[in-house]
Amino acid sequence: MSSVLSKNDIKMLLNGNPPLLEGYLNLEEQLQPNGVDFTLRGICSLQSAGRIAVSNKERVVSKQSALTFDEKGFIHLTPGIYGITYNEIVNLPKNVMALATPRSSLLRCGVTVNTAVWDAGYSGRSESLLVVYNPLGFDLQKDARIVQLVFFRMSGDTEGYNGIYQHENI
Repeated sequence: MSSVLSKNDIKMLLNGNPPLLEGYLNLEEQLQPNGVDFTLRGICSLQSAGRIAVSNKERVVSKQSALTFDEKGFIHLTPGIYGITYNEIVNLPKNVMALATPRSSLLRCGVTVNTAVWDAGYSGRSESLLVVYNPLGFDLQKDARIVQLVFFRMSGDTEGYNGIYQHENI
């Protein structure tokens, strides 16, 4: 039977080898009843077109250019799309997968985060897409909590993720 992991389940997996998560900034603040808040490490603008094809050999991921935070760690984002990376590194067991959702405060400011599935067996520091819809823009500070990752225990082990993003950004 599959289920959402509770705070206590997550705490137990944090003591695993490897631990479920590494690189978190303040576990007491980030650990929620139904998941873990992930924090912003970096943000970039997209600099080229991308391409997804039938064969991964023809895949072209958009080039990115890192953006700079000001002296207080903030950046003002105009409406548009941005690539983001998280501080946290996830190490999913072969029977746990995860999904992320933006924190409600982002949504209330006209900003969202789009993410992909964190497959069972994946290990790495993930990237996502931040979209600023607010026509007046949005100010975001480095290390701010921006999404909540929710973990799901699957009905059994799977072979685990073995794609090109395994161990990314570590």
